[in-house]
Amino acid sequence: MAANATSSPLASIKYGAANVAPQLEFVIDYVSNASTWSILATIFATLVVYDQFCYIWNKGSIAGPAWKMPFIGPFLQSVNPKFEEYYAKWLSGPLSCVSVFHKFVVIASTRDMARKVFNSPAYVKPCVVDVAHKLLGADNWVFLDGKAHVEFRKGLNGLFTRRALEIYLPGQEEVYNRYFKDFVEVTKQAGGKPVPFMTHFREVITAVSCRTFVGHYISDEAVKKIADDYYLITAALELVNFPIIVPYTKTWYGKKAADMVLAEFARCAAKSKARMTAGGEPNCIMDAWILQMVQSKRWREAEAKGDTEGLEKPAHLLRDFTDYEISQTIFTFLFASQDATSSAATWLFQIMAQRPDVLDRVRDENLKVRNGDIHAAVNMDQLESMTYTRAVVRELLRYRPPVLMVPYVVKKPFPITESYTAPKGSMVIPTTYMALRDPEVYDRPDEFDPERYYTGDAEVKGAKNYLVFGTGPHYCLGQQYAQLNLALMVGKASLLLDWKHHPTPKSEEIKVFATIFPMDDCPLTFEDRKW
Repeated sequence: MAANATSSPLASIKYGAANVAPQLEFVIDYVSNASTWSILATIFATLVVYDQFCYIWNKGSIAGPAWKMPFIGPFLQSVNPKFEEYYAKWLSGPLSCVSVFHKFVVIASTRDMARKVFNSPAYVKPCVVDVAHKLLGADNWVFLDGKAHVEFRKGLNGLFTRRALEIYLPGQEEVYNRYFKDFVEVTKQAGGKPVPFMTHFREVITAVSCRTFVGHYISDEAVKKIADDYYLITAALELVNFPIIVPYTKTWYGKKAADMVLAEFARCAAKSKARMTAGGEPNCIMDAWILQMVQSKRWREAEAKGDTEGLEKPAHLLRDFTDYEISQTIFTFLFASQDATSSAATWLFQIMAQRPDVLDRVRDENLKVRNGDIHAAVNMDQLESMTYTRAVVRELLRYRPPVLMVPYVVKKPFPITESYTAPKGSMVIPTTYMALRDPEVYDRPDEFDPERYYTGDAEVKGAKNYLVFGTGPHYCLGQQYAQLNLALMVGKASLLLDWKHHPTPKSEEIKVFATIFPMDDCPLTFEDRKW
């Protein structure tokens, strides 16, 4: 009796007083007799089955692999993304899917599916990789949603008006004049041999972006540092990466580069505040935004005193943002423009070299607008009058859209179609590429033809297809700036430079690195144009 009282009932559960259903006895026997490895194998098999079940359940009726490689899915392909694999996925159906680790991803391939995602803020919001919150700052405005996002955007709209864009032109001209000389020098130092120019285009775009965004508050050395290191930020923000920052990984190097940029821009903000408060004229985006803050503060102070006579109420009253908050916002402009504009510039110079007929027309138009003076600066009226040059840029962005996909996260079950609902927490990624290559909208869609935007009807006929800058509440604020900047760049280059493209077997292959670039990084040679 004493022995029985002190022993555990589990030691003899089969014969003890506990009541066990006969159906469960075999389970207890198995667990009791199984080895540790057998138990682990059973758990693993159960998890595999559960992972497959979740994938198949989420997949529903849309296109996608019949089964998922346990746990990791197509992780290895995602580490080194290939355009051809993306394209095959887009062709597989209007909606398709993959699942990488715990993340279920729905891909919207057609124009209508993409527009449905872009225009459904009640169900989705833009998202980036997990580490982006650490690089850009968890409280960054790009992570705002709904009314908070709308209100913040209102305060930024004035930075990209026609009047504002004209203020930024002199700084852009200055950068291009300097860097075009560098292009010629690069060729000379290479002994006249072709050099891959993709990295050089990234640097000049960084320089022109910094000059546009923060003016002369930043040194040339700092611009060069940002241009050199921004590649690390891009690499850290690839779709598949470490979700946490581990020393000496891509995310770690990216975080260090991002912190450097944020600190540099914060110093610029302090300088701009002092200058704008003292009555200086704005000459960059940071100046224009801080001037709105200064004017808003003056209006509030005058209103509090009951004396607003002689003051004009700002269109949108802003609070005073800290230097760091200003730095964060300006950094998002760089984040949004750097890779996309670098991609567009690289393809633009490659295609112009391949199409001398188009380049000659760009050159003639720019020379005429400048009244025969190749060194003359242009104003906004003149830039806007370059209808053919702008058509070239418009077509370039259709033909080689820098941003192929825009990731969104599903906030609540999203009925994309009558027969399919994307689950909460999944990613939905609309692509722009298929809409821009739609043969029902664009004649010979796989050909580069600026005429479709110059004398053709592509602007009207393709109005719903031109998703280069997105649509809906999160459309790109800087779309006019980006297009006019590229027109200015290629227009000036056509007058000051001659360049040749040296094709390789990989020149027309597409490399995916956040945006798209020629696989061979665009080998070119430059020389001063002789008139």
